[in-house]
Amino acid sequence: MKLETFFENFELLTDAPNATAKLRGLILQLAVRGKLVCQDSNDELASQLIEKITLRKLDLIKKKKIKSTEKLPTIKEQEIAYKIPRVWEWVRFGDITICRDGERIPLSRDERVTRKGDYDYYGASGIIDQIDSFLFDQPLLLIGEDGANLINRSTPIAFIATGKYWVNNHAHVLDTISLDCLKYLEIYINAIDLKPYITGTAQPKMNQAKMNSIPVSLPPLAEQKRIVEKCDRLLSICDEIEKRQQQRQESIVRMNESAIAQLLSSQNPDEFRQHWQRICNNFDLLYNIPETIPKLRQAILQLAVQGKLVRQDPNDEPASALIKRMISKRDKLIANKKINNYKPQPPIELSEISFNLPNGWECVRLGEITDIVSGVTKGRNLTGRKTTYYPYLRVANVQRGFLDLEVMKEIEIPVEELEKYRLLVGDILLTEGGDWDKLGRSAIWQGQIQDCIHQNHVFRARPLDDGLLSEWAVMYTNSPVGRQYFETAAKRTTNLASINMTQLRYCPFPLPPLAEQKRIVEKCDRLMSLCDTLEAKLKQGRDSSEKLMEVAAKQVLTA
Repeated sequence: MKLETFFENFELLTDAPNATAKLRGLILQLAVRGKLVCQDSNDELASQLIEKITLRKLDLIKKKKIKSTEKLPTIKEQEIAYKIPRVWEWVRFGDITICRDGERIPLSRDERVTRKGDYDYYGASGIIDQIDSFLFDQPLLLIGEDGANLINRSTPIAFIATGKYWVNNHAHVLDTISLDCLKYLEIYINAIDLKPYITGTAQPKMNQAKMNSIPVSLPPLAEQKRIVEKCDRLLSICDEIEKRQQQRQESIVRMNESAIAQLLSSQNPDEFRQHWQRICNNFDLLYNIPETIPKLRQAILQLAVQGKLVRQDPNDEPASALIKRMISKRDKLIANKKINNYKPQPPIELSEISFNLPNGWECVRLGEITDIVSGVTKGRNLTGRKTTYYPYLRVANVQRGFLDLEVMKEIEIPVEELEKYRLLVGDILLTEGGDWDKLGRSAIWQGQIQDCIHQNHVFRARPLDDGLLSEWAVMYTNSPVGRQYFETAAKRTTNLASINMTQLRYCPFPLPPLAEQKRIVEKCDRLMSLCDTLEAKLKQGRDSSEKLMEVAAKQVLTA
């Protein structure tokens, strides 16, 4: 792709993820390779510029304004990363810069508190404070000497400081023959990969010697000026594009939130259908970025578990009849010692339910209609017992709404405990907690692995009767309404949260008629499938844009 064609279609490439950041990087790459502006045969050669800089440095050494430094080694062929125009030169960074690091003075935070003023105080990544005095009063190039930014490049490594200012010992201070040359070197340092010149990983650092050894592709001074001007224009266009994109995305998010709010305001299935149809009619506008889909999923779940997704049918067997059967079956299982004895639980109060139950529904504690048990504890002393190893589920395996069985581990248990812990098809698995996102996650066991058991940080809830669909239970516990209970009941520390088995058994649990459970699950599955398809389509579009961006960038760089 020709450079002119690339810039004519500049904005078309910005749909890719982090597109404007990548475009900025590409502009800098083109600049330092001599492909951003035309060469002019009337320009003074880069070799002549190098001679002038050398003479200036010698004069400063002679006047004892800077110290003499060791001669830097000649650049080797393997250090040259790309071809440059004929009038350019490869030169070491230290040969064309004047280091003024010796004039830096670091001040502690306490010192700066007592010296507040109007002068900028610079660190490795820019201005970090204002103080009452200055060390420098001319434009100079600052380059971060240490810090994580040397690796992650979240902000520019090189930047020009102007006016009167102070610099601490975390940024190199550099001068050269002109401001245009400083600005070109700023572009160059921000364009290249600095990893070969960085020492340390926990505390990354680019010392003076490493920095001075960097090979620089140096244009004539007049061309440097043209490059800087062209870069400034193009980077300004990038800023404008990014601003427009951000405004457009914020507008989409606002419209999406409004549409979701209307959806959540639905009082019955008819209202839901009206609001849903409005969303469907504006899908391309509301859902053209993948980030909007999760909120739609949560809204669907919330409406589903509140009984607003499908109509109630007065002919359905009411949930109260289901509960009676399950309690009767529970009592028989206890009598036959198939499950542990049941501990009576307090009746549910109205304040525990955040929405009005539809006709035919009942609210019951989860422990009344499921057999909830903990799993195997690791690290037990099993000396003298006949044991074997079985695959087991950890918290990492139980995600919200699905199981991740890619990495399975085994645990040693006594052989007679297998029946106690073995998972059965339809078992509901809920996580005890950990990080906030792990609290109360639930999924269904479908019998994917033979003789699989579960760890004690994963609870197993087994429905006492087929009047409770496992799919309904998982839908509710993963919904915003269900998660609200876990977040309220959880034991919390700074970043962690957990629930115990008693709290899980106490969970207020809305139960629709069985026929309605089936209708809700079926409707919800269809809507979630639509969300999955839409999200996949949007991600595919982003991937295509990213590939187009990569191809275009490669063609421009190699042209």
